Amino acid sequence: MTSMAYEPGTPSAAGRVLDSPWLSFALRRGARFLVSWWVLVTAAFLMLHLVPGDPVRAALGMDAPAALVESRRESLGLDDPLVTQYVSYLRNLLAGDLGISLGSGERVSALVGGRLGATVQLAVLAFAVAAAVAVPLGVVMAVATRGGRRRGTELTFAAGSVLAGAIPEFLLAVGLVYVFAVNLAWFPVAGAATPSSFVLPVLALAVAPAAILARIVRVEMLAVLGADYVRTARAKRLPARRIYLRHALPNALTATLTVGGLILTTMVAGTVLVENVFAWPGLGSRIVQSITAKDYPVVQAIILIYGGLVLLVNLLVDVTLALLDPRSTIREA
Repeated sequence: MTSMAYEPGTPSAAGRVLDSPWLSFALRRGARFLVSWWVLVTAAFLMLHLVPGDPVRAALGMDAPAALVESRRESLGLDDPLVTQYVSYLRNLLAGDLGISLGSGERVSALVGGRLGATVQLAVLAFAVAAAVAVPLGVVMAVATRGGRRRGTELTFAAGSVLAGAIPEFLLAVGLVYVFAVNLAWFPVAGAATPSSFVLPVLALAVAPAAILARIVRVEMLAVLGADYVRTARAKRLPARRIYLRHALPNALTATLTVGGLILTTMVAGTVLVENVFAWPGLGSRIVQSITAKDYPVVQAIILIYGGLVLLVNLLVDVTLALLDPRSTIREA
């Protein structure tokens, strides 16, 4: 039997793995995610202790018996030193325990767990609708107006997209309820009992992002259509559909994806107002109820969930960009 001799100048398999740009990228992104998450958790923890006065007394009311207030403070561990409370908070959080409600004494995870799905479902559906409208519209407008053609169409699109993008979700939601739910009675006013209940909340969340994203897609598509490789594809007399969809669109969507990720994070936050207009059974309506009732552990938990969703979306966007354009993304990371 013959054995392969190891040459001193040849890197080992372990060395090649450690020198991999993908591993370096993953470690940097993972470290950034963990640091951001730790800052978010620490800020949420301190929120309960920065509230003026006694948060337990504020949540239970001024007429609550002193024994009940003291019992609730003891169950929450608020009489312990701050460092002890912080360590206990981190330990419980890692175990999936979000704390105890100041008002009802129930587990916060039970109060908010069932509402997370409704909020995520609403945000994802709205983003899907926005992207399904914005990408084709932006591509069509770029093709139709490239080279300064159809100035009237370009001005109409610009004015309409600016107007649609400037309408606040809350105001649009109220208008949709008044027209389509109250006057025309086409859709339910509130709740999420039937598929038709999704139409108005999804539209309220999707209109402004769709308008903004369509403008971004058009600008990026115009830049790509002027690139040398697109002109070369035209010189080869390739079909227009192949040029636009196979050569131009993937490159235009690379930059659009970054903006799309930012839009998705704002849509997650925008669900707070829209959910309250439509009495949607999600986290947005729950956090408003908890703020009104001064139930700060519930507010803490929902802030953590919203912040975690934003961080997760940003991480997924970074990974997707790296997969689409590995050389530039990993080098710039």
